Amino acid sequence: MRQNTTRRFALAAALTLAIGGVHAHDGKAHTGGIASTANKAVTADFDIVHTKISTDKNIATFHMAVSGKAGKSTPAATGKLAGSDVFSYVWPTTIDPYEVGFEKGAGILAMAVTAHPDFDDTPLYDENGDGKRDNDGNLWHSHWVVLKPNDACGPGALGVVDIPEGSKPRLPKTWPGFPILLDSPGWSPTLNAETVEVKVPFDDIGVVTAGSFDGVTAGLRVNASVHAPLLCVVDVFKVASGNLSLPGKPNQ
Repeated sequence: MRQNTTRRFALAAALTLAIGGVHAHDGKAHTGGIASTANKAVTADFDIVHTKISTDKNIATFHMAVSGKAGKSTPAATGKLAGSDVFSYVWPTTIDPYEVGFEKGAGILAMAVTAHPDFDDTPLYDENGDGKRDNDGNLWHSHWVVLKPNDACGPGALGVVDIPEGSKPRLPKTWPGFPILLDSPGWSPTLNAETVEVKVPFDDIGVVTAGSFDGVTAGLRVNASVHAPLLCVVDVFKVASGNLSLPGKPNQ
C-alpha cells in the first residue's frame, strides 16, 4: 500500500490549490458523486471506486465504496503511541473548519474514518462496549481533522494541524485533548461489505451543499518523538478523483 513520495507530495499540493454519472461497484448501481476505476495495484479495501456526499434535511451522509471489503485491514499494533500507524478513509472538503468548531480558515477540513490499535482518541465513547473508554482505537470511528501542508512531515507533505504549546485556539466541545486540530464527535461509521458511510448532522446544511469534496484512503503516522508534527500523512493509497481537485458536489 505504500506509495512513493511523489504521490504524497502531489496530494498536499493539490489540496492547497483545491481550497456525475451512473456507475456500479460490486454489481450495485450508484449514482452521482465521483466514480473511480478499480486498480489492482491498490489493496482492495482501500481501492476507492465511488465517493459521494448526499444530504437529507440537516443530515449529510459521507459515502465511500472500495473494490474489496471496507475496513478489512487495520494497522499492526506496536504497543506504543510513538511511531504508530493510522489507516483512514477520508473526505477532504471545502467546508470552513469554523462550521464544526475550529477557527475560521484553520486549514482543510476533512471527515475521516480511522482505526489505530495503539491509542484511543475517543475518550467520551466506549465503542466496544466493555465498560472502558480508552481501549478501542482499533475499531473504526469518525473524526473531523484539519489538514495543512507541513514540510516537517516531509517536503510538501500533509499533516494534521498542530496546536502550539500555550495557544488556546477555538476547538469543538468534543475535542479529545490531543494537541492537534482533531475532533471526536462520536458519529458512528457503518462499514458494510464494500461501503463506508458516516451520517453527520449540521446546524446549517447549506455549508455542505455549497461546498465540494474528494475521497482519499491513506495511512498516517504518529511522530516517533511524540512531538510536533504529531500526526503526518505518510502513505496515500488512492485519491478518488486521481488529482485531488475536489470535483465532487453534494447531491450530484
